[in-house]
Amino acid sequence: MIAGARSFLFVPGHRPDRFTKAAASGADVVVVDLEDAVAPEHKASAREHVRSWLAAGNPAVVRINGPGTPWFDADLTVTHQATAVMVPKAEDPAVLESLGAPVIPLIETALGITRAVEVCAAENVVRPAFGSIDLATQLGVDHRSHTALHHARSTLVLAAATGRAAPIDGVTTALDDPAVLQADLAHAIELGFTGKLCIHPRQVGPVHEACTPTAAEIEWAEGVLASVGDGSVGVHNGQMVDRPVILRAQAILARAREETAS
Repeated sequence: MIAGARSFLFVPGHRPDRFTKAAASGADVVVVDLEDAVAPEHKASAREHVRSWLAAGNPAVVRINGPGTPWFDADLTVTHQATAVMVPKAEDPAVLESLGAPVIPLIETALGITRAVEVCAAENVVRPAFGSIDLATQLGVDHRSHTALHHARSTLVLAAATGRAAPIDGVTTALDDPAVLQADLAHAIELGFTGKLCIHPRQVGPVHEACTPTAAEIEWAEGVLASVGDGSVGVHNGQMVDRPVILRAQAILARAREETAS
């Protein structure tokens, strides 16, 4: 479910009235949040709401509070039924591996970015995610700036590739400006991201559309594979086709099949 997911929709852990709505939104993955969306005085009750939701058989990722916080150990008691655990401020692969569960590290600090290869190589990491807002705050830049965070995003994409995982882009905070979401998606996809964190159900549809291979991409991929037949080299639309091009075409068609199956 996580490996090919395009959308990861956050829902506050202290708002169980929104859990069903999130699950019905069409998002590939629901992320019940115990961290940023929940004030300290609501942490304990949120934990119990999430525990009950998971115990009822509802699939979800749980974003816990980070290592070193007063809530970290208690949060871990509700994660054994989670699809995966999202760990904020991920910086230490040893901490991730100690959890004994599938992990989505949220890489959102300068140290996390500089250690991204090691973090992504942790044996239980399924996909890394980019925390644009927290990182921008630490760096003193605008989280909406593609230029300011270009290096960090590219670093995460490269690190994810070394761990053979598909990277997830951070949130778009603009809820009433579809053009901003489209621009963020186009930038992220150009860099190599294949999914996105969402903070509102209305973002799910555009994310799915942007992260699904287009008809033109599918046509190109099919043409590439047809050009080589049983061989390893060919020519398509005047361009040489060799193994790297074939692998890209195969990846596009595999993603298209996943979306059709879902």
